Amino acid sequence: MSTPRKNKFFATLDTFVTVFGSAASVSAAVEGGRAPKAKHLRNLGINPKDFPSIGH
Repeated sequence: MSTPRKNKFFATLDTFVTVFGSAASVSAAVEGGRAPKAKHLRNLGINPKDFPSIGH
């Protein structure tokens, strides 16, 4: 059985991996001239509907 400390560590690690993966995915999509997936934008705290107007 895991201790609460280990559970918190793994939850934090999972969050870090999710955010880092989404950032890499969004970056690759933008560099490739494609629209990023909505789930990746939401993971980064970006409203997918607002994304097209960013940078204009």
